Amino acid sequence: MDHDDFDSALLTAAMTQAEQGGWGSVSLLDAARNAGLPFPRTRERFPCKASLLLRLGRIADDSALADTTAFGSPRERLFDLLMRRLDVFQQYRPGLRAVLRALPFDPPLALLLGGATVESMRWMADAAGISSSGLGGLVRTNMVVAIWTHTLRAWEKDESEDMGSTMAALDQALNQAARFRLFPAESDTTSGGLPDLDFEDPNAPFAPDGAENPL
Repeated sequence: MDHDDFDSALLTAAMTQAEQGGWGSVSLLDAARNAGLPFPRTRERFPCKASLLLRLGRIADDSALADTTAFGSPRERLFDLLMRRLDVFQQYRPGLRAVLRALPFDPPLALLLGGATVESMRWMADAAGISSSGLGGLVRTNMVVAIWTHTLRAWEKDESEDMGSTMAALDQALNQAARFRLFPAESDTTSGGLPDLDFEDPNAPFAPDGAENPL
């Protein structure tokens, strides 16, 4: 069994545990036992159960980034990248919903996953053709984190098989981001730089609080 198959089997077993008893019930040894996987290799691959979630995030990133074509506008590419990432999450939906419910009560895990999410969104931005370099890049990356957070909240509640509500939420967040000139090709070229960003506006569909739902 190669690493990918091993990781997938362990993730499936762990997410089943999370679905049944919550994230706090997840045990790497029990997951390995249920999946018929050797303990030493489990410990080598996953020294703690939080590393399972980091690995899942990396799998989602790899899936999103696998298509290296650059067709469409930056907005269209970002839409596709984030939806491909969610396609991976959809495979583990019940377990991940349990993780999201547990995060407010586990600040260290939320902080760890929040940092990983920022790095993931930096990759998504660059792959979409949105520069993440410099001070402006930091602002743009945080905007992509906000888009992801808003979409993840919708996905958590979306019971449809086609993720229709999730796609609608993502489209709404991208439209809002376009108003803040996240996408150069769609910006008003007569204006210089990014405008002041008022993320406290209660009418805005998203806010840059990616640490709240940081996966």
